[in-house]
Amino acid sequence: MHKIAVLPGDGTGPEVVKEGLKVLQAAAEVTGFDFETKEFDFGGDRYLATGETLPEGAVEELREYGAIYLGAIGHPDVRPGILEQGILLRLRFDLDQYINLRPVKLYPGVECPLKDKGPEDVDLVVVRENTEGLYVGSGGFTRKGTPEEIAVQESVNTRSGVERCVRYAFDYCRARDKEKKLTLCGKTNVLTYAHDLWERTFNEVAVEYPDIETDYAHVDAICMWFVKNPEWFDVVVTDNMFGDIITDLGAIIQGGMGIAAGGNINPEGTSMFEPIGGSAPKYTGKNVINPLAAIAAVQMMLETMGETGAARLVEDAMVKTLESGRIKSLSAGKMGMGTDEVGDLVARYVRER
Repeated sequence: MHKIAVLPGDGTGPEVVKEGLKVLQAAAEVTGFDFETKEFDFGGDRYLATGETLPEGAVEELREYGAIYLGAIGHPDVRPGILEQGILLRLRFDLDQYINLRPVKLYPGVECPLKDKGPEDVDLVVVRENTEGLYVGSGGFTRKGTPEEIAVQESVNTRSGVERCVRYAFDYCRARDKEKKLTLCGKTNVLTYAHDLWERTFNEVAVEYPDIETDYAHVDAICMWFVKNPEWFDVVVTDNMFGDIITDLGAIIQGGMGIAAGGNINPEGTSMFEPIGGSAPKYTGKNVINPLAAIAAVQMMLETMGETGAARLVEDAMVKTLESGRIKSLSAGKMGMGTDEVGDLVARYVRER
């Protein structure tokens, strides 16, 4: 029995989560696994009503679940940063979700903004360290609000944190069994302390994986090559900040936020899965938001939970939906179908296959 905590969140989050759960139910019926869900109201509305982001005991309760399915966090009446730090970052850190896993895959039927590139060219995965670096929040202000103000934010990188991320990336690359090529993305020519640690750790661990080809590229070069030659990449491993940047670039080359999903992974504990796009509050309740990224998050969740057959069914159903020609665009309000109709179609294809 898989226990799944559901955090629909803000804006259009509840709408896309509803469609994801619809597809999850279809996959469970076809492949025969059992799951149960419990919904939590963490988000902007709760914060505005109570002043709290996560109530006391929330993290410990969520720790009892194998997975968290998240819709979106972000409310127009809440100052940016409050919900993101109080919910998203806190869950990532407190649940030790030290891997951010971001597939960058162009599906058939999805328009790619890159000239002459198709699904055979855009199929890579970014493994981003998720609990260290600049996101630790180490630093502070001196003389704040004066002309002499100083702001310091430090990137915290530990050998243990870097090594477990690098090892996960090597293992993932081996299991993915595609090109078996792992690229380290860094900036060793400028960030000569933190990224020296990353490079040394990467090279030392690589000795234990002779079947994996290794490569290195500066982050600025990665940004260029993702656009010019995405087919060069199989799996990329990088730190928290650079991972945050290059995965958004990855989302665009795979067709946009409407199809991009991500996982915050604790291989030994509770992992969290979400669509990459935001809460899109202006579309709330209009049944026009694209749910495919949230459905892709379900596919990732199934794969991580070990339900690989169900995960393949969901991915195949997504491909069939995209190839059907019924979805005119991945942009909200331009799909030619309602949010619920897209979810119904994917669920139907899951049951048919």
